[in-house]
Amino acid sequence: MQDILQRLNTGNAAERLAALKKIILDEKEPPAVMPQYANNHIHTTYSFSPYSPVAAVYFARAAGLQTAGIMDHDSIGGAEEFIEAGKITGIATTIGLECRVSVEGTPLEGLRINNPDQLSNAYMALHGVPHTQINYMQEVFKPLREKRNVRNRKMVDNINTLMSPYGIAIDFYSDVLPISNYAVGGCVTERHLLYALGKKILNIIGQPKTADFLENEMSIPLSQKQKEQMTDKDNLYFLYDLLGILKSNLVERIYVPATDECMHISELSRLAQDTGSLLCYSYLGDVSDSVTGDKKAQKFEDSFLDLLFDVITEQKINAVTYMPSRNTPEQLKRIQKMCRARGITEISGEDINSPRQKFICEQLAQPQFAHLIDATWKLIEREKDETERQLNMIN
Repeated sequence: MQDILQRLNTGNAAERLAALKKIILDEKEPPAVMPQYANNHIHTTYSFSPYSPVAAVYFARAAGLQTAGIMDHDSIGGAEEFIEAGKITGIATTIGLECRVSVEGTPLEGLRINNPDQLSNAYMALHGVPHTQINYMQEVFKPLREKRNVRNRKMVDNINTLMSPYGIAIDFYSDVLPISNYAVGGCVTERHLLYALGKKILNIIGQPKTADFLENEMSIPLSQKQKEQMTDKDNLYFLYDLLGILKSNLVERIYVPATDECMHISELSRLAQDTGSLLCYSYLGDVSDSVTGDKKAQKFEDSFLDLLFDVITEQKINAVTYMPSRNTPEQLKRIQKMCRARGITEISGEDINSPRQKFICEQLAQPQFAHLIDATWKLIEREKDETERQLNMIN
């Protein structure tokens, strides 16, 4: 699988698609299909992920998925490659992007909503973007990606100040940008910054001493599992595991609030309506144990869900997306009940940005989540119909 991943991550989009065609042609038999699962929230290298758009589709299929959805931060630059990969593999695809919005001036102002790092700021998702709108959407978010990089450079400065006692520093242009797809329309995130820092720690400190360095020099407490990961000389995912540790412990120390790069929630709502996209609120819920390993126990929107849903309705937000693997049964029952009471669509997606994460959410096989599979097929059909409608209007 590592060999296949390397082949599908190498070169430009055309070369990656050609490699995918050859891999599929050489395949002895296709993977078993598991129709009880779906995933509409797969990050690619156009934000932060081990997977190019081609690789994301391939590994989604390898996991048994019949559908796959791309969801990158502030970018839909990988969408066309993702769609073509779906055609090659026979996987139904849906496209979208994720972004942060300001909720200042709404009843949510001053609250910690679903963003661990910043008050009055929320993660939202645009699902089912019509294919006619891909280029337009990229242009809309291009200046926001550039503004985000202004903030990214300030956070690099903060990282270097923090790490200066240890003789460790990163450079935004030589260490961060090369591990991103920014040059071809991707976005640079906090994960890129901390992954670049992890590489420097590995190169300067060395893997055998990393756990000791984190605990005794940087005063970062490690769980037994994290110690084992850091000291396992055969750990293929060492840098991703280190990233998780750094993200959960350092972000609050280096974070610069996102301002200019964030639309207001009302602006994003208008963009969704103008483009025919499905605007979704990304439910996080109070966190006790992070499934992705990079979030601390923290309170989010559970204490003000009624208020949140009032704003969702007011802002014409059409859907709520959530991860069944991340929440408790009580949280899930409550969010489902509130969605149904308000006539809001429910969408599921597993936030894939690490090679340790599974492409399938095993909870979806439970009967109470069968509607999320139906919702995925409806989302795909909606995207197709809206694309055809807009093409007919153009022609």
